[in-house]
This record gives sequence, C-alpha cells and structure tokens, in this order.
Amino acid sequence: MAKKKVAILGSSGMIGQRFAQMLAGHPYFEVVAYCASDRSDGKKLADVWRLSDVELDPALGSSVIRGTNPKALAKEGVEVVFSGLPSDVAGPVEDQCADQGIAVFSNAASHRMEKDTPILIPEINPEHLASLVVQKKRRKGRGFVVTNANCSVTGLAIGLKPLVDRFGFTDVNVATYQALSGAGYPGVPSLDILGNVLPYIKNEEEKMNEEGRKILGGYKNGAFVDSPVTIMASCARVNVRDGHLEAVFIRHQNMPSETEVIEALGGFRARPQTLKLPSAPEQPIIVRAEPNRPQPILDADAGSPERARGMAVTVGRIRRQKDSLRFYLLSHNTIRGGAGGSVLNAELAHKEGYV
Repeated sequence: MAKKKVAILGSSGMIGQRFAQMLAGHPYFEVVAYCASDRSDGKKLADVWRLSDVELDPALGSSVIRGTNPKALAKEGVEVVFSGLPSDVAGPVEDQCADQGIAVFSNAASHRMEKDTPILIPEINPEHLASLVVQKKRRKGRGFVVTNANCSVTGLAIGLKPLVDRFGFTDVNVATYQALSGAGYPGVPSLDILGNVLPYIKNEEEKMNEEGRKILGGYKNGAFVDSPVTIMASCARVNVRDGHLEAVFIRHQNMPSETEVIEALGGFRARPQTLKLPSAPEQPIIVRAEPNRPQPILDADAGSPERARGMAVTVGRIRRQKDSLRFYLLSHNTIRGGAGGSVLNAELAHKEGYV
C-alpha cells in the first residue's frame, strides 16, 4: 500500500522537529513538505534543529523548509498534515487545511474544546473518532481536525484510565513539575528558572480539568459526554529539559489495595496495542518498584519498540493509606504529550479508515 503524503506545519519549532524525528521512515506516512512561517522559508532543517537528544540524519537535515500554503499542499496531493504550530496562530491555518480536504492532526489547543472535535488519546477514547462524521458535515468535505491533549493532561489521563474504569475514582488532585521544553524554544529565561521553580503556568490548571473530563468521557448520540472525574491541579515549571513529573492524590471510600492498583496499571492494554500501531508502546504504563522512580532523566524515554520510545507513561511510589492513594507519574511532554501523541492519533485514524 502506498504511503500517505504528509506535511509538517511549524517545522522550525520543537514539536515540528519531533514530528520530523518520529515520521522518518514511517510505514504509513511520507513527509513531502516541511512548512513554517515565512521567516524560515528557504532554510534547511539543519539550520533550525534544536533537539539535542537526537542526532540529525544528514538527508533529513538537508530538507528545505517552505512557507505554509494549504491550497498548494492540497494541489500536491497532501492528505495528512501534522501541526506543531503555536496555538495563537494554529486555528485559522488548520481550518484552511481541513477545508481543503486534508486530515489535520494538531498539537495546538485551538480546536480542543469544539463540540465536534476529539481530543484523542488512542488508549483512552478511540470511539471519539466517530465525532469526525459530524465534523466533516460541518466542513462540507473530507477534511477534519483531530487534536491531542495538553502535554500535562496526557500522561495523567493515561495513568487514570485503568483506575477510573476499574475502581470508579472521581476525586483527583495533582501537582505537576513541568519541563522547560513544554514552553517551547527558547522557553523560560535562564535567570527566571535557574535555581528556581515557577508556580504558575497560564491556563494550565484549568486545561487539566476541562480537557481531562472530555478525554475520559464518552461519545453518545453525536455528542461528547464529560466524565464525572474532577481534576484539581497545581502546576509549576521546573528546571528540567524534558519530562513532566506529576504527584497524584486520589480519595475514594473503598480504596483498593496497592497490589490491586499495581495490577490495574501494569496490566493495562488498549486498542493501539491490539492493532500493533507503529508508535504504540507495547506496555503503555510502566510501574517502577524502586523508591526513587520515576525520574525525568531516567524514565522520560520509556517505551518499546524503538519507534515508541518516549510514548510510555511511568508510574512509581504507589502508596495507599486508608481512603487515599498517592503516586508519581512521568511522561515525555514533547513526545507522548506532543508530536508522538499526534502521530499515534493519525496511525489509529488510518487503521480505522478515517484517513
């Protein structure tokens, strides 16, 4: 089967470069256009590459970036767009691509809370893809937009899914310790973060509850139905390059044992694992028994096979006391919570016949 022609929007940014990394040699998709703003038009990927943890292949580095023109992409036969655009500019450009009949998989927040747009995490809510039938009618064509979640919500939602389904938890509190790369490049000024913690990230705490309820909820009779889970969040930026660490606190009248919690988390498998999607981790939640794990420097890249590195969520320090449960959770914010999440979304949509 011929690969789908795809384009990356925001190729000069960190998420765009993660897209380039994860789509190199992909079995379903072939990147035919690297797009960005007019400021980057004519530059090569090697000129703007910022991923210090990835050795840039010379062939990929020689790829030329061009301006973003949705009509031109459609004429060239591009069927799928991966958007790493900043949220303040993403909305209109993604709409233009969808209106040209292109399937858009977006990392931006612009469309997340729309009534016919899914915030997709394939292990949690693959049935939300059914909303695309309604969205395509609105757009009067084949194009559509699928979003992934906010990077701090993604790991938390994956960790909560088996616990909510099995034990009925609804009362969740979380404190996040979020990596610098979540603020993009160059991110936070060094004199603000060096030896410091910033206890405020604009709109982050609100997003965790609003998006989390939509993600963990259902889709019935052509509409999203929010989950009863309430997420109370306190979010901070810390001096870590990659990997969002989260301290989770849950209260429940009939709290299961630590052993039951560990079994639910470690035994969790879902649609991506059944379909063996290329970017799906074989074990989506990895439970660590060591008293000092997870740690960003050790666990942010968790996941196998190789294409799924950074796609697993790591959970550790599971502690149960009477009616309360506490644990730490870690996910890679620019892979699982960013580009990798969108790539996995596109893989699922392709496998399910939407692309």
